[in-house]
Amino acid sequence: MDSLSVPIKYREMKSFWKYYSGQEVAPVPTIFIGGNHEASNYLWELYYGGWAATNIYFLGYAGVVKFGNLRIGGLSGIYKGRDYRLGHFERPPYNNSTIKSVYHVREYDVHKLMQLEEPIDIFLSHDWPVGITDYGDSRTLIQQKPYFQEEIEARTLGSKPAAQLLEKLKPRYWFSAHLHCKFAASVQHGNDGSVTKFLALDKCGPGKKFLQIIDIESEPGPFEVLYDEEWLAITRKFNSVFPLTQRPASFSSTDMDMQESREFVRKKLEERQFKPFEFVKTAPAYNPSQRIFDPIPEIPQNPQTLSLLELLGLPYLLDSSPVTGERTAIPASPARTDFQTYSEEIPIDDLDEVEDIPEAQRDNIQ
Repeated sequence: MDSLSVPIKYREMKSFWKYYSGQEVAPVPTIFIGGNHEASNYLWELYYGGWAATNIYFLGYAGVVKFGNLRIGGLSGIYKGRDYRLGHFERPPYNNSTIKSVYHVREYDVHKLMQLEEPIDIFLSHDWPVGITDYGDSRTLIQQKPYFQEEIEARTLGSKPAAQLLEKLKPRYWFSAHLHCKFAASVQHGNDGSVTKFLALDKCGPGKKFLQIIDIESEPGPFEVLYDEEWLAITRKFNSVFPLTQRPASFSSTDMDMQESREFVRKKLEERQFKPFEFVKTAPAYNPSQRIFDPIPEIPQNPQTLSLLELLGLPYLLDSSPVTGERTAIPASPARTDFQTYSEEIPIDDLDEVEDIPEAQRDNIQ
């Protein structure tokens, strides 16, 4: 709970523990990204992506997977300009500053996504791409959320990196959340005829527009989450400059040939059928009848992450020093079509008053 960025009064156990423990199983394959109210210690374990529970897959801080023949990509967190170029220096236990900055989007992850060349069908981001309001009914949006007008006019409503990714990747669909309202848009990209259908949804609650079912054409199954070859090749190429202190990444030293990385990944994935490693619990499951809990490591080494890094021939870096960036290679051992899109936000008291505050200040309200 100390890693969850919400007011203290909201730090109470809800229902996810039932999925983590296996008492409940998600009825459909579920893919998600992180937002700005996260148990960030758990998501850091799965920085590269992985199963947060059986049938519930986290895309990682940035990631791409295949589901059937559809490619689904995503970027976790929200954009804050002051932290964008920093490295991933935050580690549990978080303080009042790092508990928020840990979920701020970083240039390193966006740069990796910008290397994608093959078509993306669906992309997920928590905050909206800046400028997306130009392509939908912004007049009605402003009537519903009048405090958005100033930010729309100033081009500060949303994420600049997300807008760059939208322009580069041109996915068929883009889904977002964060701003507590439903908004649809259609973006036509230049003269090539490609169109991105954008949809943001409200937070989950009575009377809120938080759920929509979208039919997307695809080839016959099997429909299961699979690793994406191009994305893992990009991950392998850029892991050598993974920034683990406040210093930004230096991309000039990434001279590995992408084709060599691609061939390495393809061979490895063919050996294991492209399937992600199975879900593994890294902490004791919550027990409602228990009041005393065993301590757990501050940064558990998730077997899924260890196994993926072994597959890619990469060292484990997530527990390196946030000051020196010292890295220690740790041997890894393997652990052996309708889409529903929805969003959920933790409620804030007097939300209508809070949302009158500019976006740049909202993140500091707890």
